[in-house]
Amino acid sequence: MNGLRRKDAIEIKNKQNQVAQQWSPEVRRPFDEMNNITSNLLLHMTSSMRFEGPVNVDLNEITMNLVPFPRLHFLSSSISPHTAVSPFVNQQRSINQLFTDVFTRETQLMKMNPVGSTYLACALLMRGNICTISDLQKNVVRMKHRLTMAHWNVEGFKVGLCSQPAVHSPCSLLCLANNTCIRNRFIGMKESFKQLYKRKVYVHHYAEYMDVSIFDTASNMLDDLIEEYETLETAKIPKRFTRLQPIKVHLW
Repeated sequence: MNGLRRKDAIEIKNKQNQVAQQWSPEVRRPFDEMNNITSNLLLHMTSSMRFEGPVNVDLNEITMNLVPFPRLHFLSSSISPHTAVSPFVNQQRSINQLFTDVFTRETQLMKMNPVGSTYLACALLMRGNICTISDLQKNVVRMKHRLTMAHWNVEGFKVGLCSQPAVHSPCSLLCLANNTCIRNRFIGMKESFKQLYKRKVYVHHYAEYMDVSIFDTASNMLDDLIEEYETLETAKIPKRFTRLQPIKVHLW
């Protein structure tokens, strides 16, 4: 009898140890890195609403400046230093390096490569008390010559500066961009949809509640969206601009 009690106590103790190890901060659980990246992005994007800074940026300003056309409201994001899971490592980088990093493929939070594609607009939100407004302006000018901006919006940069640094780094930079390279993600989504829809996979789940023709309508709308991005990607600067002429008013 005592042996059974001892065996049960050992099993209970082992289960307790397993639970404790499972929730230990040193153990990486599924989606830990993804959740940390998402939380860092949201904390960075809303930092100007929570802390003071020389150049605060409201969320309404981001949507107003980064969406030149109503349908093209899909933004990509990148952050530097790119920290994923806690405990955070103090990754101190120069301000110039932060600006260079956020425009590379490695720091994108979506599988895409903005290099070589056209930027319709771009927001650069800096956190840290070691950066000044002149540093922002200098780096915007430096990156402007390296990026391909839409010819009708070459000054399409929105900058923000929050004095409160993030927990993991004395200085960090978030980039929100409206870039035509996002069309590649839509093309991939469409190809995956076509493969499933051709075999009517999962369609029966929706046919009971909606007209199946809505799928075709949505696919056509996605085609139009991809075409709009491709048009802007290949758009060239017009040789001649038609400028408005002042109206001559004769006073009698």
